[in-house]
Amino acid sequence: MTHENKFGMFIHWGLYGATGVQDQVFARMDWPREKYEALMHAFNPVKYDPEKWVLLAKEAGMEYICFTTKHHDGFCMWDTAYTDYKITNTPYGKDVLKMLADACAKHGMKLSFYYSCPDWHHENGYNPASTHQWKAHTENGIDHAPYLEYVRGQVRELCTNYGPLYTFFWDIPPRIKDPSFNEMIRELQPGIYINDRGYDVGDFSTPEREYKSAEGDRFTRMTEACNSLGEQSWGYRSNEDFYSMRHLTSAIDRMMAMGASYLLNVGPNGEGEITEDYASRLRRIGDWYKRMEGALVCHEADDFNYKIKANKAIVTKKNGKSYFHFPDGIRSSSVALQYFPNMPKSVRLLNTGKPLNASFDLLPEYFSNGQAQPFLHITGIPVDDLANEAIVIEIEW
Repeated sequence: MTHENKFGMFIHWGLYGATGVQDQVFARMDWPREKYEALMHAFNPVKYDPEKWVLLAKEAGMEYICFTTKHHDGFCMWDTAYTDYKITNTPYGKDVLKMLADACAKHGMKLSFYYSCPDWHHENGYNPASTHQWKAHTENGIDHAPYLEYVRGQVRELCTNYGPLYTFFWDIPPRIKDPSFNEMIRELQPGIYINDRGYDVGDFSTPEREYKSAEGDRFTRMTEACNSLGEQSWGYRSNEDFYSMRHLTSAIDRMMAMGASYLLNVGPNGEGEITEDYASRLRRIGDWYKRMEGALVCHEADDFNYKIKANKAIVTKKNGKSYFHFPDGIRSSSVALQYFPNMPKSVRLLNTGKPLNASFDLLPEYFSNGQAQPFLHITGIPVDDLANEAIVIEIEW
């Protein structure tokens, strides 16, 4: 995630996928616990094919998959020994996590696990110190300690039975400090990266959804940003409000140019499919990403004091080349640099792979009291054709 930042697939899948509404439908629509939990008795994702998911991720240029092993509802998507509220007690009956782990191993895809700290099913899961809690099982007070041991046992299973893990994604900070959880994970999975939403500070930060950093153009800490293809839900939604290509490519470009990894989420449905409305959008994002990948991964900040007229850019460098990222777009068909090291050897628009024209020009807009400084004037950018995606220009000096 610092020098090895990556593009990954986030997968939110559980009982909520069968509702077609939203991943937190249980709490947000105030369903009785019995109504929601009865979904497990009909949950039968017969179209689940994890190999298709892995191949879709690879097609989009993704290098890892982060899977929701347990979301806030407490339903477990693996064959845990700690509860009967799990995938292997549904009509489907199979350990979908093991199937996914095997498919990832087969195709060389790194695997990460998401685990929710809140648990709306466990009788001791209620934690008044945290957020995203649901109604306590009793009004007589909750002893949270047994739940912490439940979490410890489940995380040990996850870190023992499913092969090597790339990252561990705790969700919803419990506001309980206990470094022993992360210590156990590191002992069982040497070299793993752990995020900042668990029982200790972890290795990396996790900005989510709409986010523009106040840190400038470079994250000062390892970072993994995340967003979903749709605006309303992380889980499957049958009438989702999908983000535009421009919105998502801008977000990915901005975060990865600042040094972050990026998780882009899909929500499979109750039958176990990533439906075509999700998959087609992911392929389009992937088509853009693969054209940009050289500028988005394993780079460093370019600290040369470029002054870019009229457009805001994040500038990175790699292998003797500078990359000018314009996540907010370019307002005209040219870019002008006021300060530059020398005439570049080449200028290329990564979106198309085609060269751009570059020359030293005096620009009338910037004449001042008879004094004019030449600009490095990059022209011929097809801004109208690229209105739906973030633009990146490569300059070799």
